[in-house]
Formats: sequence, structure tokens, C-alpha cells
Amino acid sequence: MLKKLLPVVVAGAVVGSAAADEAEIRKAMEAKLGAKVESVSKAGYLGLYEVYSDGHIFYTDEKLSAIVLGGQLIDGKTMKNVTEERLKRLTAIKFSELPLERAIKHVRGDGRRVLATFEDPNCGYCKRLAKELLKVDNVTVYTFLYPILSEDSVRKSKQIWCAPDRAKAWNDWMVDGKVPSGRDDCDTSAVTRNQEFGRKLNISGTPTMFFADGERIPGAIPLARIEQKLGSVK
Repeated sequence: MLKKLLPVVVAGAVVGSAAADEAEIRKAMEAKLGAKVESVSKAGYLGLYEVYSDGHIFYTDEKLSAIVLGGQLIDGKTMKNVTEERLKRLTAIKFSELPLERAIKHVRGDGRRVLATFEDPNCGYCKRLAKELLKVDNVTVYTFLYPILSEDSVRKSKQIWCAPDRAKAWNDWMVDGKVPSGRDDCDTSAVTRNQEFGRKLNISGTPTMFFADGERIPGAIPLARIEQKLGSVK
């Protein structure tokens, strides 16, 4: 009986030890970073641990003798970017949990494909994206006003939200350069709540896009890549 139990006991001890190591690393890293660590796991390479905090991946050893930030971990055999793949998983969301009622809705064609964006009205890359998205058919785009660049961004966001036709007001400014001139004193709590929600998602730059499968893509990307991603999501 003891021989049958021994492997189970040993396995349990190993798992327990690993969990203890990860807990200790989490505590130590939180002290060093001054921020909450969301996850700690073995990276699978060189005895390193992957530490995820504030939207970033760090690598360290069990003694925290060195901490790597910003480096890309590449698998030597497959040349796959391990860091990039892990970030895709760690920063993904459930699209169904987005508060779509606080977004500007644009529908083109049958609207069967979906995309959500977080954008600042004074963001140059967002303006480029707005023009590119006009070329995409059969899509529903949910634009979350996310003013993070200046007080003027907040004012413009409120004016666009207060407009009778929000989608038109957005495109008038982002695509045609027609400055918003309407009121900004309607119920603009959606803008404030978007700011709070975006911070919770660690969105630090605009545009940031989310696709139906939850994948997050920061920054403006080529139209061909947007089409490819929209077409690959079922």
C-alpha cells in the first residue's frame, strides 16, 4: 500500500514546493515593483520564472538575482516568440464582457464581424485607423472614447458623445477634420467610466483593438492584418 501511495505523496510535495516558490517570488516581485503581480509561472527555459504585472512580462530566477523586462524570449528550436504568444493569452479578454453600451457603434454591410477599439480623438494613429476601417465591409465596430492625451481630448470626447449622431460626429472629426462644436454637458459618464475601465485593462496607449476571440492588439496595424484577423475569428 505504501509503495502505491509514495509516488502520489512525492508528486504532491513537488507541486507544493513549486507553488511555494511561486508565492515567494510573487511577494518579492510585488515589493520590488510596487505593483500587484497577477501571475507567476515557470517559463520553461533556463530555470526562469515568468512574472506578469501591469500588462508586462518579466523574467527572473528563483532568487531574483536578475530581472529581465522588455526582452523577448525566443524558443531556440522553433524560433517562436514565446513572450509574444504569452502576452496574447495574458492580455486577452472576453469580448462579451465589454460594456458595448458605452461605445459608439458603426455598422457596415451585414455587420457580422465585430471589432472593438479604444481611441483618443487627438491620437494621430487613431485617425489613421478610422480612415482604414472605412474600407472594411461587413463589420460592426464599437469605438470606446478613451481620452488619455489631454484635457482637450476629454472635451472633444464629451462633445462627440453628446452629438445626435455619434458615429457621424466621430468620423467628421477623425476622417474629415471637422472639429466638434456641439454641447458637452449631456450625460457623459460613459466617457469617465471608459477611462476607469481602460485603466483596469491596462490600456496605456491608443488605439487598442479587441477582436471577437478576445485578442488584444495595441497600436495601428495595416488594413490587411485587420482583415486577416477578422476573417480568422469564427
